[in-house]
Amino acid sequence: MKIKKVLVSQPKPASEKSPYYDIAEKYGVKIDFRPFIKVESVSAKEFRQQKISILDHTAVIFTSRHAIDHFFHLCAELRVTIPETMKYFCVTEAIALYIQKYVQYRKRKIFFGQTGKFDDLLPAILKHKTEKYLVPMSDVHTDEIKNALDKNKIQHDEAVMYRTVSNDFQPGEVFDYDMLVFFSPAGVSSLQKNFPNFEQKDIKIGTFGSTTAQAVRDAGLRLDLEAPSVKAPSMTAALDMFIKENNKE
Repeated sequence: MKIKKVLVSQPKPASEKSPYYDIAEKYGVKIDFRPFIKVESVSAKEFRQQKISILDHTAVIFTSRHAIDHFFHLCAELRVTIPETMKYFCVTEAIALYIQKYVQYRKRKIFFGQTGKFDDLLPAILKHKTEKYLVPMSDVHTDEIKNALDKNKIQHDEAVMYRTVSNDFQPGEVFDYDMLVFFSPAGVSSLQKNFPNFEQKDIKIGTFGSTTAQAVRDAGLRLDLEAPSVKAPSMTAALDMFIKENNKE
């Protein structure tokens, strides 16, 4: 069956120059963008139940823009004024630059890694071992950061400040796709929640990342496209190759 309509479970690209639009034009397919999940802040009440005081800390570790948004959102809701002396440690420069949305960017108090891996940020943290760190997290997270900080005897607290929830489909919302593309296990869970009687049949499923691929298999679904790969390091490159092969006469 030819692929004519694809659902990409991500927000619509900000730029019209996105490779997704090139694929749509190249193969005459319709690509819709609709996140299966959304991120929301925990309430002030839920945060207080964790018995963590933000102002007891002298530094914050950010792993994503979501973490920054929800940290400052909660601070505002709790009427917590962050002192000028607070230091920020980010896994990438892009995340560090995003802090400018909330605070004045000063190099002496903002530090970042190059690769996006926490191990790359750790040396900067170790140079500031006397700080007390706060790590804003999602309700779904690994213990990688906790284990690394514990191992190096870094004083810290983890605080759940946001959660990933299903972005539910509305009654009557059309769902007639030849292919679905997922980027997180939560997206696969949302599919099952929204469509408990979902039957895959000829619908193709593509994923980005090994954990998302495993979530599809665990759900008893057929995985047709798994990215990244050596030949296709991005989802768009993988999708381009897959549609070309699938739709050829």
